[in-house]
Amino acid sequence: MDNHQDTKAGQIIILNGAPRSGKSSIVEAIQASFDGPWMNLGVDAYVRHVTPQRYRPGIGMRPGGERPGLEPLVLIFYSALYASIAAHSRLGLNVVAEFGHHDAYSRPLGILANCARQLAGLPVLFVGVRCPIETIMQRRLAEGAERRNDYVSVSADAPIPAPISAWQAQVHRPGIYDLEVDTSVKTAQACADEIRQFLDRGVPYPTAFERLAAGA
Repeated sequence: MDNHQDTKAGQIIILNGAPRSGKSSIVEAIQASFDGPWMNLGVDAYVRHVTPQRYRPGIGMRPGGERPGLEPLVLIFYSALYASIAAHSRLGLNVVAEFGHHDAYSRPLGILANCARQLAGLPVLFVGVRCPIETIMQRRLAEGAERRNDYVSVSADAPIPAPISAWQAQVHRPGIYDLEVDTSVKTAQACADEIRQFLDRGVPYPTAFERLAAGA
């Protein structure tokens, strides 16, 4: 007998945006201010603490198809992580997870739609985290050299690096969300508050993930 069969599913919040758009700060605000336990099952935790070094960046792979040989594993990594998100929700745990979903691999992989189908029947809010590239560059320039060099070198007197431009161009395609927030005009806490208010009102049907799963 399943002792969890009558457990109410936990709420799932998926944040999607480019690196340095402010997703992690929103996750921290949600974990600190929302009622109940909110488990962080996003890309940062999965890449830094779960994925073996030789298979990184794994699900954090940037747009451009630079490592085609790793892409079959990226599909599996995403599927495994979303299965874990679903399992947490079914056990009544709330989940907040941040990603940089895109489909600009060496060939289209359809990962986002597959992930949406894995969460069918569960309460999911899909949030687009917007931030202008100028603000993202300011944030990168303000970081220490060690943090900057783990991804791509930037300088105030050089053009915007191609990988950063690629993230900005690809991460919000197709752009189907339940809610969008802009971290260049709101603090992480204000974005979290907006998400809470949206949840309180109820996510309109069909949800973004339902539309994505259906091929919208």
